[in-house]
This record gives sequence, C-alpha cells and structure tokens, in this order.
Amino acid sequence: MSNTEEALAWLPAWFSPEEIDTVVVAFPDVFGRLMGKRMTRSHFLQSVVKHGTHACNYLLTVDMEMNPLDGFRLASWDQGYGDFHLKPVLGTLHALPWSRGTALVLCDLEHEAGGPIVEAPRSILKAQIERLAAKDMSVFMASELEFYLFHDSYESAGQKRYQQLAPSSDYLIDYHVLQCGRDENVLRRIRNEMHEAGITVEGSKGEWGRGQHELNLLYAEAMQMADRHVIFKHGAKEIAAQEGRAITFMAKLASDQAGSSFHLHTSLWNAEGNRSRFVDKSDQPTGEFRAFLGGLLKYAREMSYFFAPTINSYKRFQVASWAPTSLVWAHDNRTTALRVVGHGASLRIENRAPGADANPYLAYAATIVAGLQGIEEKLDCGEPYAGNAYINDSLPRLPKSLDEAADLLDGSQMARRALGDAAIDFYVHTARLECQAYRAAVTDWDLMRYFERI
Repeated sequence: MSNTEEALAWLPAWFSPEEIDTVVVAFPDVFGRLMGKRMTRSHFLQSVVKHGTHACNYLLTVDMEMNPLDGFRLASWDQGYGDFHLKPVLGTLHALPWSRGTALVLCDLEHEAGGPIVEAPRSILKAQIERLAAKDMSVFMASELEFYLFHDSYESAGQKRYQQLAPSSDYLIDYHVLQCGRDENVLRRIRNEMHEAGITVEGSKGEWGRGQHELNLLYAEAMQMADRHVIFKHGAKEIAAQEGRAITFMAKLASDQAGSSFHLHTSLWNAEGNRSRFVDKSDQPTGEFRAFLGGLLKYAREMSYFFAPTINSYKRFQVASWAPTSLVWAHDNRTTALRVVGHGASLRIENRAPGADANPYLAYAATIVAGLQGIEEKLDCGEPYAGNAYINDSLPRLPKSLDEAADLLDGSQMARRALGDAAIDFYVHTARLECQAYRAAVTDWDLMRYFERI
C-alpha cells in the first residue's frame, strides 16, 4: 500500500467535518513565508491528497512586495509564468489551534512535467539531508527565535509607517519575569497553541530589547525542525494579530536596540538518530566534530547569504550587541559566531550568525554543506578563542553587507558543487536584485540628514 493510499485510509477519521472544514496547502518561499491556498476539506481528501495542486511559478521569483522580478531562468514573463506542482507532504499535516476548523499541510514543489524544483528552499534542504543519509549521518537542529512584540496592531503599525510604535515594555526585559508576565495573554497562547499544533516549545523569556522576547523550539531532525520553524513564525504572527498586537522578526528593528537572532543549534548523529557522531564512547569530542566545526569556520563567510538574507540582516552585526562580528569559535562564549555548548550526547554547535529573518531551510542546508565539507577535507577547528571577540580586529569577520555576501556566494566553488549552479545563480540573483532595490530607495535617513542642511 502506498503512502497516499494509507493516508486516504486514515485521514477522513483524523479530522471529522465537525472539527476541520479547511486545509491550508502551503509551501515556504525564498523568504521563508508560507504561500499557498485554502482548500475545502472534501476537495483536499478527494483530490489534493492523491494528485496535489498547483500554483503560479512566479511565487519563487518575486520580491517582498510580490513584484515579479526579471532575470530568472526558473520563471519569467517571456515563459508566460506557468504553474508548478505542489505535492503535499502528509506527515506535516496538523490542525492549527489558532485558526478554527483549519489544518495545514506543507508541500514540496515540482515541475509540472515532473522532477523537483531545485531552487525551492525545501528541495535544497532535502538534497543535503539525502547526502547525509548516504554517509550514515543525520543532523538534529534547534531554533531559538527572537522577536519584538508591540501594543500596536499590524494595521496601526502600517498606518504609522512603522514609526513611533509602542513596544510591549519600556525597558530591557532580558530574563524579567514581571514584565514578561504582562505579555502572557499573547505568549501563553503562542507556547500552548504551538504545542497543540505539533511544535514542541521548550519555553519563552524576555530578551535584551524593549518588548523583545525569545522562544526556543525543542530540537528535531533537520527537515522537521525547519517545517516547525516556518509554521511557528506564521502562527505567532496570526496569534498576535488576533490579540490586536504586532510581532516582528526583523533582524535589526532599530539602531539603538538589540537585533533579533535565530540561534541555530546543530548536532551530527548516525542515520538512525540514536548515536551522536560528535562524541566518542567516553563522551569526548570526535574528529568529526572538530572537522564539522572546522568546515563552518572555513566556509561560513561564503554561505553567509543563507544566514543573513536581507539588507537589514547586516545592520545586526554590531560590537557588544549580542550579535557576532567575528567568525571564530569558543566554549560558551556569546561574543563569537560559533558557540559550543553541551556535554556528551548534548554536545552541539550554536551558530549565532543567523538573524530571525533567515529562511530555516536555507540556513540548515548551508550548515550541513559547510560541515560536510569540513569532514570531507578532514579540517580541524583549532583551539577555542578566549576572551572578548568583539575587540580583536585581527579576527576573520562576517560580511558587512548583502552585496558582499552575494559576491562571496557567487564565487564559492564549494557551494556550487554542493548545491548546484542553478540554485546558487538563483539566490545570488535574488540577493543582487534586493541590493538594487535598496540603492534606489530614498530612506528616512536621507531625509533627516539632507532635507534642510544640504
């Protein structure tokens, strides 16, 4: 019996018409946003489960404003912007507690003629997971996500052009129990309803900004974690909106406030996921651990676009801001980009470079690519850094702009071998178009600096 046939046998009983009447059929776009359709329960069961559905292929070649962009081989006006096929991954199907009568399923993207769309974020991560499996390896990932919460609704924030918003606290609330308690009407809903949606949450805490919070997702296999990550961001925004509030996952909301991170935890395991390959039988770090970490040290600059994919991302990398500036590693040191934490089977690498704006599928894939390359080259991570990495100007630095990151990715022969020219050219072009749009924009900074005084 095929997976589809098995699904058709148990799905109708899984959600009755009284419980579920709508299914969101969605996929993550290049920004990590969920794009898709809402289907009736009956059409989903009778057609979509077996045959999938379709959507316009321009959805991978638009900017944040949904403007179709030129210069892509995947889709264009010259090709008529046809469809691609959405194949539901039924293991991702869950009810959404924050949306009455609604379930959600994530999809893989395929060409209408067959075959995966290699540029799609989920396809990219899937290919790297398959590379791991061929080597008797798997990875477990965990996302720590930071965000700002406001008293304003999304509608009022937009009307104010995102200026003079009211954060949910008037002071820094890192680990503050009192102030965070005032936001529990939103945060409790997020924690509990994520759990009901199959997304296991460890907990939440205040962060080092006015109205800034962090929520940690329990580690899982890489694809499962990436799926949970995008559903979490989507669901948190929906819950906030229902409460008349707004959440932002911008990497750097304001120059005088802490940036919002996506701390990415990685550990390498055997294919069955029951033995860590980062430690030996004596719970000491293995050569594979040192090589994986060495690969991240050597190649993270080339892969930085996947950790920091927007213009705004690079404004987060500031000295003494809790965001890294130097590409070095250390044990439990929050001034370095790569922080090693845990002992024994819990030994893991925390990459502190990704911002909350990063696409988890791409960030996870980039981590696997760099780590595997380190193992293949038998690299060594060297000695851990000691001290304050912010004040040592001799250390290798993270890129300072999206332009620089795009150039590094474009020139990375290692990335091209691992991900393929089609995927690299696609994301380099995406990044450069974003840079082009930014250079053409007249900003508040321009007006404040030049309006009267020039």
